[in-house]
Amino acid sequence: MRSKPETIAHVSVKEYCFSKKQIKGIVKASQFEWSFVWSFNTGLLLVNPPLGRALIEDALLRFLIKKDYELEAGNEYKFTISAKF
Repeated sequence: MRSKPETIAHVSVKEYCFSKKQIKGIVKASQFEWSFVWSFNTGLLLVNPPLGRALIEDALLRFLIKKDYELEAGNEYKFTISAKF
């Protein structure tokens, strides 16, 4: 039986601003790296650069929503994506 493809994504929270209702950080997966800004009051997630953004955007948003109250600036987190990149 073949194992399912997966990639580990590493998230670094750089800034958590409750007054702006935003979290800023970096996410790395395989050879890719993106910066992100998540406006948690509106649910809007901005990911840059656009190269490879489609690979990470949905999985990152699900992670951020799930871990919202556990995230702190300066901490590192990881999650598994069910795809190989």
